[in-house]
Amino acid sequence: MRTQILVLGAGYAGVMAANRLTQRDDVDIMLVNPRPHFVERIRLHQLVGGTHDAVQPFAHVLADAVRVVVDEAAAIDAPRRRVLLANGDELSYDYLVYAVGSSPSDSGVPGVDEHAFPVSSFESATQLRRALADEPDAPVVVVGGGPTGIETAAELAEQGRDVTLVAGTVVAPYFNEPGRRSLTKRLLRLGVTVITGTRVTRVTDGFVELADGQHVPTGITVWATGFEPSDLAARSGLATDPEGRLLADETLTSIDDDRIVGAGDAVSPSGVPERMSCQAAEPLGMRAAETVLARLAGRRPELLANPFFGQCVALGRGGATAQISRSDDTATWMFVGGKAGAWLKEQVCVLTVTSLVKEARKPGSMWNPSTKARRHVLEAAKAETAAPAQATVVA
Repeated sequence: MRTQILVLGAGYAGVMAANRLTQRDDVDIMLVNPRPHFVERIRLHQLVGGTHDAVQPFAHVLADAVRVVVDEAAAIDAPRRRVLLANGDELSYDYLVYAVGSSPSDSGVPGVDEHAFPVSSFESATQLRRALADEPDAPVVVVGGGPTGIETAAELAEQGRDVTLVAGTVVAPYFNEPGRRSLTKRLLRLGVTVITGTRVTRVTDGFVELADGQHVPTGITVWATGFEPSDLAARSGLATDPEGRLLADETLTSIDDDRIVGAGDAVSPSGVPERMSCQAAEPLGMRAAETVLARLAGRRPELLANPFFGQCVALGRGGATAQISRSDDTATWMFVGGKAGAWLKEQVCVLTVTSLVKEARKPGSMWNPSTKARRHVLEAAKAETAAPAQATVVA
């Protein structure tokens, strides 16, 4: 009898998981995704700037054995092992990989939905690109001091746009001071006006209001303050962390149901989620697939042990800053900037797709390195605040 595996979401984690699952020839794998192509989310700022289309055909990144259903999951009926789709159809499964990802957060700021463009989805980035083309001389205010905001601001400024970046408390909060200084200098050289030490309290069609009383004129406002996980798990009655991620143990298995395994932005192993990034998503996709494969083989699944290497932020086509980290995802004093940083950033973008393609052609071939850093992260989190009682925490 063949095993039916359903993967929800075709981001970095979902595609990687689906490809890796094809190691077995006695499974049927179906992947559900709202759009008929793979989106390179880490290139969406380039889509906005017109320097990359930020998409790949599924035929390129996905194994032939994976069947794609273009739709969106509306609810999960875990007791019946069914998923209700937005079009009203139902799909059954023996195992479910929950990789539905995240969407932009408006941070509760008035006017964002009406007057700002997010950059976190293919559709919203495409809308922003059209708006910029319609108003080539309009001043642009980018809100958000993380990678998405910085990269979008730099991409547009390099093309000669009038850009102001409202970065919040500090620009590039993940970075250590040397890397942050390098990054900021590049932004200033590109002509970006950088505002820090304050936050946006309201967005209108003519200005952005800040907490310190400033009113920053804007023609086009870009909202890049962060992401929030899908609420599908919560809506389906599954246990979640306070932010709405599927609550799982260290094998990425839902604490409610051992037939549901999470991956990517939407999973919270032991209540301590990994940083939202493709750097975490692809290894999480591998681990989710390995957990399912282990159960099918009657083996005990291994625990999550994903190392980090840093964060690389593009600063237009001519520069970037790569912050080097420890394996536990804390920044060191080392960074790579300038043209070398730009080369490294491009290699990262290429490698994320290459990894998916390699796994599609030869499932199980991508090496998933391990580290003890995850154990240290859990111990630190446990010391700071008690982890959820139901979650499995590595001692």
